[in-house]
Amino acid sequence: QVQLIETGGGLVQAGDSLRLSCAASGRTSSTYAMGWFRQAPGKEREFVASITRSGGNTFYADSVKGRFTISRDMAKNTVFLQMNSLKPEDTAVYYCAARSFPWGDHWNGRLYSDWGQGTQVTVSS
Repeated sequence: QVQLIETGGGLVQAGDSLRLSCAASGRTSSTYAMGWFRQAPGKEREFVASITRSGGNTFYADSVKGRFTISRDMAKNTVFLQMNSLKPEDTAVYYCAARSFPWGDHWNGRLYSDWGQGTQVTVSS
């Protein structure tokens, strides 16, 4: 099992930037990839971005391509989500998640076995 703790959320204005961090502990050596998901009030959880642990391959939702960047620091077992040009529609609780299996779609939250508690991001217009 992997424990995940997200930090970095907050209240910003449209056009601002934020960087989220996700610190992993526990059985991190078994992790194949880590991802960021978000859930806005009244909406379903949606995929934001993911990165493979070893190769650093990245995947993004169309809605954040060109604005968000996911990266990792393997030495610190930490994954980051740099969010630029934030929009009000980016407002949501952002969750970090980890998966162990290398097969399946990166956007599929059901393939992620470990989740953080979430951090709130609010973008005002």
